[in-house]
Amino acid sequence: MTARDPGSSGGPGEVLRAFLKLGVTSFGGPVAHLGYFREEFVARRAWVSDRQYAELVGLCQFLPGPASSQVGFALGLIRGGPLGALAAWIAFTFPSALLMVLFAVGAVSLSGPVGHGLLVGLKAVAVAVVAHAVWGMARTLTPDLRRLSIGLLAAGLALLLPGSLGQVGAIAFGIAAGLVFCRKYVGTAAEPLGVRLPRSVGIAALVLFGLILAGLPLLLAVTRNPWVGIADAFSRAGALVFGGGHVVLPLLQGEPAIAASVTPGQFLAGYGVAQAVPGPLFTFAAYLGFEMQSGWRAPIAALLALAAVFLPGLLLVIGVLPFWDRIRGNIRVRAAMAGANSAVVGILAAALWTPVITSGVTGIASLVIALGCLLMLTLLRLPAWAAVLAGAGCGAVAGLTGLGTPWI
Repeated sequence: MTARDPGSSGGPGEVLRAFLKLGVTSFGGPVAHLGYFREEFVARRAWVSDRQYAELVGLCQFLPGPASSQVGFALGLIRGGPLGALAAWIAFTFPSALLMVLFAVGAVSLSGPVGHGLLVGLKAVAVAVVAHAVWGMARTLTPDLRRLSIGLLAAGLALLLPGSLGQVGAIAFGIAAGLVFCRKYVGTAAEPLGVRLPRSVGIAALVLFGLILAGLPLLLAVTRNPWVGIADAFSRAGALVFGGGHVVLPLLQGEPAIAASVTPGQFLAGYGVAQAVPGPLFTFAAYLGFEMQSGWRAPIAALLALAAVFLPGLLLVIGVLPFWDRIRGNIRVRAAMAGANSAVVGILAAALWTPVITSGVTGIASLVIALGCLLMLTLLRLPAWAAVLAGAGCGAVAGLTGLGTPWI
């Protein structure tokens, strides 16, 4: 399926509706989110092509920040302009953030057999969604032996090196391999991403990124203001993390302002729930911000923490994209991106094994649910949200009947 004309736009309203649906159904963490995005915006809506999508994923994986949210923000920007980017971020982020705040006040609980079964079913759905995305992207982006080999080696690198180091290293390897082996595959002009932001806006975003990182610590040292402390702690964590929400845990845990206000028990409880709700794991910041204040200040602190942790990564996307179409027109850059795109397939394949399959297929029930949802996506061509509902329902039944127990 080919992408629509990048010049066409459905407007912020279309973007808001599309991402709101994903905001309440995208379970499974950052890698699963990339699978949901591909299913919705490449396979179903054709906002971008597989190659364009892989470029966005590779670029955002290489930038610090929440990779899946950066990809969603960029898709909203391409489709609906700046308001579309804002709509994409709000719709994808706020359902999860609201659930995290409700958990903080004790209104949400996923305990008991039904809650456990729901988690089993939703993790199994994530296995199906990521497997479907890997297969679809592999057919487009690794169609020959050279690019398939790059993808397989990148997968091995991502599996051997822990965390974000393996992901960034795999993309770097893909870029280098593409420069050497992929020039023969990039004879035609690259598809433009269709980002209509002035370069002055990109430069301003990069300057603001630098001011936040350098200015907030100085402002905090002068004022000792607790609100500045919240903004400083969460923006620094959001700016320095590579690879998504799981990696931000030690950064947030190590911030003195957070450690002084949130107990280890509260921290771990919130992080556990963050992995069980839809949307980005970075919304864990809303829970922490809420816990750092009391009374009427708590919701304000939650909003401040949420905005601060996401803002640096989104500013980097705004800063880079206005220059990207011109840079990528060079044949060497296109060859490098062909290798990087193959590496993205490898990274997703590695993540499919761990943590997606290793944490999502823990027993007979979860295996059956994962295979059933994969058939729904491939043979029946049902949308991802239908698989989410089916997997959650089957998981709840498995929990009630005791069938959701692990292998051992």
